[in-house]
Amino acid sequence: MLKQVGKAEINPIHKSTCHCGAVELELQLPEGIVEPRRCNCSICRRKGAVVGSVPLAGLKVVKGEDKLGLYQFDTKEAEHYFCSICGIYTHHKRRSNPNQYGINLGCLEGVDPSLIEGVDIHDGANNHPSDRPDP
Repeated sequence: MLKQVGKAEINPIHKSTCHCGAVELELQLPEGIVEPRRCNCSICRRKGAVVGSVPLAGLKVVKGEDKLGLYQFDTKEAEHYFCSICGIYTHHKRRSNPNQYGINLGCLEGVDPSLIEGVDIHDGANNHPSDRPDP
């Protein structure tokens, strides 16, 4: 279990669930919560979630894969997953880094995202890394 003192205690395996418990993820977080952030892009500002990062291999759906809904828009590169029963956003495959998932830190068991220090705000609405011209 993570201690809640603003930063997560380092513990490699964590449980993440939607609100109703139909979807359960196992996350490998050997460095604790990495890159906590909010974003102001059209979908993120509506979700309002604080997200962290995990490599693709660091996320495993252990329950409810058949309950996960997928939402894609615009470029259809990012994959936004949510519980089809309770509607909670659990994670997404990033457009800005297709080798990572963004994870909803509010779904992590024992974590209160409002207590996480150092949450950056990313300007995904006007300055998304995937929309920048090549140097």
